[in-house]
Amino acid sequence: MNHLRTFILLAALTALFVGVGYVIGGPAGMMIALAIALVGNLVSYWNADKIVLSIYRAQEVQPNHPDARVRAYGDDVREMAQRAGLPMPKITIIESEQPNAFATGRDPQHAAVAATTGLLTMLDRREIRAVMGHELAHVKNRDTLTMTVTATIAGAISALANFAFFFGGNDRERPGGFLGVIAIMILAPIAAGLVQMAISRHREYEADESGAEISGDPAALASALEKIDAYARSGRVNFQAERNPATAHMFIINPLLGRGADNLFSTHPSTQNRVEALARRFGGRSAAAASPQSPKPELVTSTRRRSPGPWEQPGGRKPGPWG
Repeated sequence: MNHLRTFILLAALTALFVGVGYVIGGPAGMMIALAIALVGNLVSYWNADKIVLSIYRAQEVQPNHPDARVRAYGDDVREMAQRAGLPMPKITIIESEQPNAFATGRDPQHAAVAATTGLLTMLDRREIRAVMGHELAHVKNRDTLTMTVTATIAGAISALANFAFFFGGNDRERPGGFLGVIAIMILAPIAAGLVQMAISRHREYEADESGAEISGDPAALASALEKIDAYARSGRVNFQAERNPATAHMFIINPLLGRGADNLFSTHPSTQNRVEALARRFGGRSAAAASPQSPKPELVTSTRRRSPGPWEQPGGRKPGPWG
């Protein structure tokens, strides 16, 4: 089913890409756009993880990382991946105050997971485990290929539509004329975004359920979702994500400003709906918290002194016990 969905997605986005090329440049433009789309699909398929990780400047986490919280994050991901029967993914961190996470890669054998420094600072260990269980569920369900290829092609469609302003706006002989070019500039990115969003919302519900089973702690996942969503709604801007909006659907919570509830124009289900879905599936938070698989790890402390850096709490507060 995931392979069929990927094929349909690629076909729809490729057709849209070719259509934009036709309106901008006629048959020749259509052929050029088709060639670009095919190359883009191949490049994104073989280099899915590298493309997205490079956009966010993700750094790989080594088992001997000097920061105790980062080491615990890496250890928990390795343990959950082994328990879920997954190949070991590449584990990375992204320097960003916004708490968030995503998974990428064309298949479980070439997967990578990423957590922001803000996520590791704001959440406790149980919640971090639960979030990364969600991301491992994306890997296990083979959602990561769909996520990354969608981001690559949707971004290319938006770029091509923008090119229409420079290359197609003054030529009335082109299909659709000037008005057709203007329509493409507006409608093509919207259409590409709708394809992303519809698939993303369904995929997030599935990953919440599967991820809660992987981590064994649905209550912690619900708590983490609420905390991340509250931060995202606080008005603080994730500049990396705002510069790359086509990747927004990859995160566990939409990193862009201006989100809404479940509708055509949201990349993610509303957090309230996701929490309620978890409660229905696992019998409420109290039952989820009592799950026998739920780990109760102690906080890993560090007495290492350090100068202020990206791990400082917002507002100038002193660093927490994770150091």
